Amino acid sequence: MARKHPKALPYLFLSEMWERFGFYLMLGIFFLYMTDTQKGGMALDRKEASDIFGTFIALVYLTPFIGGLLADRVLGYKFSITFGGILMGLGYCGLALPGMTAFYTSMLLIIVGNGFFKPNISTILGNVYNDPQYKDLKDSGYNIFYMGINIGAFICNFFGAYLRNEFSWGYAFMAAGIGMFIGVIIFWIGAKHYAHADVRKPVNPEDMSLSKIFGIVLLPAVLAGYIGWILPGNIFGSDSTDAFIFGALPVAGFYVSLLVRSNKEDRRPIAALLAVFAVAIVFWAIFKQNGTALTIWAENYTDREIPEALIAPAKTLGMVQEVQFVKDSVPLSDEQFRMARDASDKPIKTFDYPVYFKNVPPEKLPADGASVNLISTELFQSVNPFWVVLLTPVVVAFFGFLKRRKKEPSTPWKIFYGFFITALSTLVMVGATFACHNGLEKSSMMWLVAGYGVITIGELCLSPMALSLVSKLSPPRLTALMMGGWFLSTSIGNKMSGVLASMWDGYEHKANFFGVNFVLALITALIILFMIKWLNKIVKEHGA
Repeated sequence: MARKHPKALPYLFLSEMWERFGFYLMLGIFFLYMTDTQKGGMALDRKEASDIFGTFIALVYLTPFIGGLLADRVLGYKFSITFGGILMGLGYCGLALPGMTAFYTSMLLIIVGNGFFKPNISTILGNVYNDPQYKDLKDSGYNIFYMGINIGAFICNFFGAYLRNEFSWGYAFMAAGIGMFIGVIIFWIGAKHYAHADVRKPVNPEDMSLSKIFGIVLLPAVLAGYIGWILPGNIFGSDSTDAFIFGALPVAGFYVSLLVRSNKEDRRPIAALLAVFAVAIVFWAIFKQNGTALTIWAENYTDREIPEALIAPAKTLGMVQEVQFVKDSVPLSDEQFRMARDASDKPIKTFDYPVYFKNVPPEKLPADGASVNLISTELFQSVNPFWVVLLTPVVVAFFGFLKRRKKEPSTPWKIFYGFFITALSTLVMVGATFACHNGLEKSSMMWLVAGYGVITIGELCLSPMALSLVSKLSPPRLTALMMGGWFLSTSIGNKMSGVLASMWDGYEHKANFFGVNFVLALITALIILFMIKWLNKIVKEHGA
């Protein structure tokens, strides 16, 4: 495989692997850190933490619009990737510092840094594969690149669990920063292999100037976001959601204007990409609940007790949360803890009755004073990337097998299959809620493993294929900008994931929560199905 693919691939693969190591280490513990009431976390309630989480990951994927634009027109890709990586590394390290100022400043650095890093490393990979000898390998190249992302996402949570269990949250955030800096160093070591792909594109007469974009897109986005924030009441559930949606509208309008102002040659491929961006919102709204709703499921609804034979090695690796059961203690909810904390000037000690035991049947409770060893919740964040690493070679080989027999489905068909399989994954979690009697007792962790396994197959059919489609159909001068459009759809979907997750406590039967996700994914799959013929025709016209 290495002989077939360009020499740039392993360097970009490793750079993205370490960048994602840092990002997903931070993301894997972020919700837990915000809701932790026992070991120095922020002690926020779940609704507030879900809102912050959704807003953060939404903004992380909104800024690639700006980063892609500046790289295309002014900065170039190598500089943008380096600059963004350094900002992200500083942001991860900053989360180790105490205080709300450091917290919000660090999030800002990560948000801006990702805007410069994420779209441009994907774009430079696509440019490398534009060489005629590699063009036919672009889909598999993006699949391999995507596997690199998920190797980083898989291993990072073991580091995060060990460092936060054995030391503190701050050590885990510092490890995320170190991983990011390693990614930047590797990127520069391989720079000579993609120097030829770092080419700024000429601007067409119909393209907006940078000053116009900032004046009629970004400034209105900021003003609209501010209006959404200060409006009385909550139109979409919270001030941050209102601000985000209002602020995203001018940016989305800019992408529509690209279509309106495009020439005849560019109009159809831009229209196809905008259609894919629109439906992808639903995928990310479901997929990104791994950091919120599925983390809540892993934390409170899943049987995480470690088998006796595995306790010693798990403790050695720092994968264990040890909790003690005190039979006669008064259960203290997280909300009661926060009220006591806010009413007292003194530190509030950990409560005696861990939430984990609240849905353990009485006959299965440990003896009074006994401790149980639980798998750290964030390790379930490694299940999805584990499946990606395991299944990517299988998916690539499968499509390669079909290609040799001239039966490989087109990229739009792969995207449709991705949505349909994503819908099926939500049914796995519906089954989990019935199996554990809607949380009256603990659910087997195999339900989560299976659910992640199914959605991973959908992800592999959709996400890397969509990235490949952006690279194939984008007008050359707009490649990074259209890559930013893909991340804009990701951003809106991420925010919607936070909105959906914030409704978790409002569903008495959790099967209804996952059922809503199923209906959303299935409807979107049908929309893609109706567009297949049109999308395939455009792809064929452009030799993609």
